[in-house]
Parts: sequence; C-alpha cells; structure tokens
Amino acid sequence: MSVDKNNLPSHVAITMDGNGRWATAKKLPRTAGHDKGLHTVKAIVNAAAELGIKHLTLYVFSTENWKRTQEEVGFLMNLIHIHLKGELDFYKKNGIKLNHIGNFAELPPEIQQDITDSVEETKNFNGMVLNLAINYGGRDEIIRGIKKVIEKGINPQEITEQNFSEYLDMPNSPDVDLLIRTGGEKRLSNYLLWHIPYAEQVYRDTLWPDYTVEEFYKDIEEFQHRNRRFGAEKAEPVKAGKNE
Repeated sequence: MSVDKNNLPSHVAITMDGNGRWATAKKLPRTAGHDKGLHTVKAIVNAAAELGIKHLTLYVFSTENWKRTQEEVGFLMNLIHIHLKGELDFYKKNGIKLNHIGNFAELPPEIQQDITDSVEETKNFNGMVLNLAINYGGRDEIIRGIKKVIEKGINPQEITEQNFSEYLDMPNSPDVDLLIRTGGEKRLSNYLLWHIPYAEQVYRDTLWPDYTVEEFYKDIEEFQHRNRRFGAEKAEPVKAGKNE
C-alpha cells in the first residue's frame, strides 16, 4: 500500500452499485448479491477507519429503490435491520460514530428505531463518522432543507451556502472530497447533489460484492494524484477537507 496517510481525503462517499448484477451473473437471486455486498461494507468501513478517514458516507438505499419488487425491498430493509443490530459492537469497538442521512419519516417504524438506537449509542464517539444514506435522495434532501428554513421563518436575504448546509442531513461533515462508484455506471444517481461540488470522482467496473480493500486503497491513491483547482485558474496542491 502506498497511500499517503498525511494527505487523505477528509470525506469519502461511495455508491455501492452492482449487487443485483453480481447475483444475476452467478445465477443467484438478487438478494444474494445484497447479502454478499454487506460483507464488503464491513471490510471497507474497517479499512477507512484504520486509514484515518474522518468521514465516510455510504449509499445504502435510495428514495428510488422503493420501485423495486416488494420482495427485494423487504429483504433490504431486513438486511439494514440485521446490520445495525449485529454490527453495533463493531462500531463501538472502533469508536465509529453513526449518522443517518435521508428521509427518516418515511422509513418503516422498526428501521427508524434501529437508526435512532444506533445513532444514540455512538453519538459520543470521536472516531470516524459513518453517514448511512438510507431512503436518501439528493433532491429530496434539498427540498426538506428548504422546508426547514421556511418553518424557521428565516429571512431569505440571510441565507448563505454555509448556513443553508446546517438544515441538510450532515451539517457536521465537510463537503465530499472523493466520490467512488462501483459497478461500471458513470452517473450520480441523485446522490449528495449539494455535497459534491468539487469532489474528485472515481468509477470502477468492479461490482460492489467483489470490491476489495486493495481497490479502495488504489482509489485513495488516485485521489492523491489529482490536481484540485476548486474553480481557480492555477491548480492547487491536492488537499482534502477544504470546507471542514
């Protein structure tokens, strides 16, 4: 591994794509791909925490995923339940602070309770912040943020990019430095639209269940070789956490 630990992205976001196609290629039900993908989640979370990444955001379930079959949606909700309950000791052991982003109110009550319990039990940890995007959509997040501003009665003339961010889902995480997407597709899919204005993006053909820690390290290295200009004419040295 040749990752420079003194020049890490402060905030990494991942679109974990390819579970269904992985299962189909192996003539297995799509649910088997989601199950295998969960093992990859733990490996990458562990690797990110050990590297010293401060913020990691995972696209777990989108607002559009409700369009899938009732069987698959039910399986995914159960998988989220099992993960939040079963891996809580892992998060505690590693001091990882869990945070939920997404439309909480429209999740099933039992998942709401799982999220509430996990966030509460890890709220005082000072290790890596893990944002779990569950029932998340970038446009939905922005609309919910606008509604909060309206409900607060804030003068529109007083709204800035900085204070508007306080009404979004992860006010305590800086803008994303590195966005990784597995599965071969090259699109944002309504993910973190507000938070990725200058994120470096890496797209991998590897399906999520096959994504390895070694590939994760390579993606970090790729980030470290990018020239980040942040809108300036002259490239700046690669740096992370510009908005932290």
